[in-house]
Amino acid sequence: MLARTWRGVTKAADAEAYQAYLERTGLTQYRATPGNLGAYCLRRVTGERAEFLLVTLWESMDAVRRFAGESPERAVFYPEDDRYLIDRDLHVTHYEVPFASVAEVGS
Repeated sequence: MLARTWRGVTKAADAEAYQAYLERTGLTQYRATPGNLGAYCLRRVTGERAEFLLVTLWESMDAVRRFAGESPERAVFYPEDDRYLIDRDLHVTHYEVPFASVAEVGS
């Protein structure tokens, strides 16, 4: 299993709107890609900035390529990203996931 991470920053005032936009674009596309094993959107608002960290899990690099294309180290952007993002990673980071343990919510 592989984890793919990407970071982007919006103005704090745009955090809710950008999160909804992520749900309609990237997170929907992740889930629709064969080989995607999960997607997490982490958000941290500090002062006037909202930082987003997306962590997606994939069964293989081939699955990542089905989502990202032939340059899987490049971040994937959507048409309205420029409207929201004030800072962003242009490249992603891939990690091997040697083990994973997920507790049920509420446990």
